[in-house]
Amino acid sequence: MSQSDSFKITNLNRMRILGTSVVTLLTFGMLLWEHFHGGVTIHHILHNDNLPGISNLWGAFLLPLLTWILLGKIKTKIEKRKSPSLQPNNEWSRIFRLFLIGLTFGIVLSVSFTYDYKLFLDNVLYLLLVLSLLLPIYYAEFILGFVLSMTYTFGAIIPTAFVLIVAIIGFLLFKFVRPLFEKVLMFITKELNIGNPHS
Repeated sequence: MSQSDSFKITNLNRMRILGTSVVTLLTFGMLLWEHFHGGVTIHHILHNDNLPGISNLWGAFLLPLLTWILLGKIKTKIEKRKSPSLQPNNEWSRIFRLFLIGLTFGIVLSVSFTYDYKLFLDNVLYLLLVLSLLLPIYYAEFILGFVLSMTYTFGAIIPTAFVLIVAIIGFLLFKFVRPLFEKVLMFITKELNIGNPHS
């Protein structure tokens, strides 16, 4: 292992520890704030009081663990990067961009739920299905951003369960359905070019 590779791995390990530490501190900070302002929040499944409730206390265990695991997956992916044409800065930009998309989607969903914005809520699943054809929403960075942005509104358990199900569907769509769409699009484009040789 070269000195530069060793330096890179050390930085990735530090990033993983720092990221997990920040999430842990924020999680316990939120729980302390809730404790002194009416008690720790309990989120009911489907927002129905007749269904079982899940305490935000579970987030103290799940969020640091989930962050550690997902940052570990990001770290492993960077370490295994084989393409010399893909520069580190471009890789980090892609990771940050996908994290930001997951974060933004989760924030919009949370705000829509809080203010009962039906137009978005009624179509959120369709939007995720379309998004999964364009982006790998099953990547660790998207999942992490999505869960973190929804924790305050929904707790940690419900967003995690939801996004993992969506990630499985997203994986199937991105890996198997998207290539079919690309082939159909290439075929149509080719036929149009044949039909218009002078264009």
